[in-house]
Amino acid sequence: MQKKMKFFLCKVIAVTVLAVPSAVWGQAEPTTANDFLQRGFGYYEQGDIDRAIADFTQAIRLNPNSYGAYLFRGNSYIIKGDYDRGIADLDQSIKLNPNESQTYYARGTAYKNKKDYDRAIADLTKAIQLDPKSPAIENLEDAYYSRGKAYNDRKDYDRAIADFTQAIRLDPNHVGTYVNRGFSYYYKGDIDRAIADFEAALRINPNDADVRKMLEYVRQQRGR
Repeated sequence: MQKKMKFFLCKVIAVTVLAVPSAVWGQAEPTTANDFLQRGFGYYEQGDIDRAIADFTQAIRLNPNSYGAYLFRGNSYIIKGDYDRGIADLDQSIKLNPNESQTYYARGTAYKNKKDYDRAIADLTKAIQLDPKSPAIENLEDAYYSRGKAYNDRKDYDRAIADFTQAIRLDPNHVGTYVNRGFSYYYKGDIDRAIADFEAALRINPNDADVRKMLEYVRQQRGR
């Protein structure tokens, strides 16, 4: 999930940066909040998260009302695993712009990683509600996937299955969604459907050794 999360956040940043007036790339030093914001995005894309955070911090210093700078810095802290700082920045971003679905998605994911499942589900539900109005509507499946994971961790398997099913409808080629729905079915005792999902995951990625082992284990459980 971490790899998927990082890719999603990269798309979040790309969408929002498009709305920022262009800075002069390659200039000696950025001078405006937007300059620092865009250079920070460049560092983020390169995986240099510490420098990205430093630039987003400068953008905030120059423009304390930049919800995007708080969003980007919060995302960066989440990538580093510093969920409390990430959540604090995302709280501020939401205060400045309460209608950005990506901010709720990121904060919900941070809450999920902190095992605060109720808050995670609330934020991811808000992200799903707002996403049709968002410029990144193609990312709706990520919110369903993450909320499904939160429901799964809370052992609410029926709701988890419903969310994974919706995520599969939106993105039928994501291995992780089939795997997680397979686990939900397995925990419910529906072995046949669990096997079907693990088989579907392997059709997409036949080289996933972990899924193949799980499939073999579940098949053995059915044979008992």
